[in-house]
Amino acid sequence: MTSLKTYTEPQQSGLLLLDKPKDFSSHDIVAICRRELHTKKIGHSGTLDPMATGLLIILVGREATKHQADFLKLDKVYSATLLLGKETDSWDADGRVIAEKPIPPLTQAQVDEACSHLSGQIRQPIPFFSAKRVQGQHLYSLARQGVEMERKYNEVSVAWKQVTLTSPDTITFTVHCSCGTYVRSLGYLLAQQLGTVGHLIQLRRESIGPFAVTKAFKGENLKGYGPDLYQFVQPV
Repeated sequence: MTSLKTYTEPQQSGLLLLDKPKDFSSHDIVAICRRELHTKKIGHSGTLDPMATGLLIILVGREATKHQADFLKLDKVYSATLLLGKETDSWDADGRVIAEKPIPPLTQAQVDEACSHLSGQIRQPIPFFSAKRVQGQHLYSLARQGVEMERKYNEVSVAWKQVTLTSPDTITFTVHCSCGTYVRSLGYLLAQQLGTVGHLIQLRRESIGPFAVTKAFKGENLKGYGPDLYQFVQPV
């Protein structure tokens, strides 16, 4: 088998749009792409949690990776499902339940009103289980060690779309947001606005800037594809 070290430069530099499957980290996908494309010079356009699916832009080669910061700044669109009544430590289905609270009777109008208070420029809490770095360490690493941390916040721009109360304890929604937005945090805040707690049970990234997941290569087909994968790499 040819060593990865034999390939210092990729056959082609550009963008590989991938539809990330569930239960793979963004780091996992990058590692697989390095093996299949026989190159180490690979990055991505923004982390997706293991639970999440959807668009991950893989940056292949020097010409693409030098623009990584530009891709990270692009707005994103997500679809998600929020389960009310239970809060997890990660604010998604991968965490453990740390709080439960009754769900008041809700109407669609109340949900829409709650979203209106979380629209535009908002201050959101950053999940402790996230890839955000503090003093050189990922927050999720510190959280797993049981280290007590001060809650960090950031300013983001949010526009809610297609918000639907699908059952007494479930809300589906699509959100258009700026870079740095944690959709898990939006679910946490929305549940608070509705007088209860909650966590995401589904999250999918639909688009990054002008790039849509509908045009992406299915990530579950990555392994074993080999250098033929270059046919799906497009110019920056």
